[in-house]
Amino acid sequence: MRLEPITWERLADRLAAHVDGLRPGDGGPWLKVGVDGPPAARPDEPAALLTEALRLRGRAVVVVGTEGFLRPASLRYEYGKEDPDSYYSGWFDTNALWREVFTPLEPDGSGRVLPDLWDPVADRATRSPYTRLPPGGVLVLHGPFLFGHWFPFDLTVHLRLSRGALARRTAEAWTLPAFDRYEAEVGPVETADVVVRADDPRHPAWTGVPQ
Repeated sequence: MRLEPITWERLADRLAAHVDGLRPGDGGPWLKVGVDGPPAARPDEPAALLTEALRLRGRAVVVVGTEGFLRPASLRYEYGKEDPDSYYSGWFDTNALWREVFTPLEPDGSGRVLPDLWDPVADRATRSPYTRLPPGGVLVLHGPFLFGHWFPFDLTVHLRLSRGALARRTAEAWTLPAFDRYEAEVGPVETADVVVRADDPRHPAWTGVPQ
């Protein structure tokens, strides 16, 4: 895998330019971008930069983080508070993401997206209002374990950390086996359209956009 150094700001600009030239794969009026990466890689930050770059190009954007679609604590902690298998497959409500985020953006959808559903601190529904994404708008979804659910992304970005960097930068060491499982079962490096090496957050490097 060939990588070239880049800044986060230039990466966002290059991604935004690439998105500008895409057509939705499902034929609908909306584009969907996934920024995948462990919390230690801070996928919300490049997602925010991409959002800003897209808006400067005149595109409407809705940003959604999977942390807003956690399942209730009673389900997340069913097998204990430090179970890596539950973290991998039971913490994030993929059914709700399909229902509230992706289904409204199908070709005949309403465009009404729910930006978040669950407050993990209060452990209750957020009651956030729906946001209408106009035709031609872009969904940017960020978080861990985005691949392997058949989400209909038009562009996928994976933030890659080496095992050593992931271990050093992950506060909850008990989650590390979940990322090993993700690598083994999904292969995010092979799955993503764009891979960004983020071991040193000050000096990212990337594979470039698809040709």
